[in-house]
Amino acid sequence: MEEQHIVKILSAEMVTHDVRRFKVEKPKGYKFVPGQATEICINRDKWKEERRPFTFTALNDWDHLEFTIKIYNDRQGVTHQLGMLKPGDELILHDVWGAIHYKGEGTFIAGGAGVTPFIAIFRQLFKDKKIGNNKLFFSNKTVGDIILKDEFTKMLGRNFINTITQEKVEGYDHRMIDESFLKDNIRDFNQNFYICGPDPMVQAMQKSLKNLGAADTVVTVEM
Repeated sequence: MEEQHIVKILSAEMVTHDVRRFKVEKPKGYKFVPGQATEICINRDKWKEERRPFTFTALNDWDHLEFTIKIYNDRQGVTHQLGMLKPGDELILHDVWGAIHYKGEGTFIAGGAGVTPFIAIFRQLFKDKKIGNNKLFFSNKTVGDIILKDEFTKMLGRNFINTITQEKVEGYDHRMIDESFLKDNIRDFNQNFYICGPDPMVQAMQKSLKNLGAADTVVTVEM
């Protein structure tokens, strides 16, 4: 039997100009691994069957769930509707799934909202004092697009490496994350790699890492 839970939104706030953080009720006994996701529908006529996958950004031991979602107001779809919801409105949650979970220290590579599976992973590692030498390479169009910039800086310090591709800002790299970027910034290609972002970026990263000597077994991507 497929799981289905109707939960109320407890709070909703913007964390960047187009990313909204939803705090929602947590069903009793609901569990997930940091990095996993669920499919969400809005509990309203016309939207009840419109499922979209979103990653949990809360930790398992919190008393509520959290989702950090990019709102696309130009598309008139589910995220546009999510952008208009208020506390008290309801969501429908389904089964927990997801291929990205922590397998050990390594390099995380994210594009835009693709960083969301890594939020709970890093929060858990930070809480457990196990951040170690994990690195996050994060590509965005502008500085204003960087999700949870202050929190990632606090958790990772100098191992939080941002590149901004559509504006020139002092103190930031401005290159695309491509094969030459990886070659210049990574010494060890036997470590774990975690990749999440737009499909073309993920495919390009997989190909680049393979070219640079990383085995398929050390590369984790969302399926």
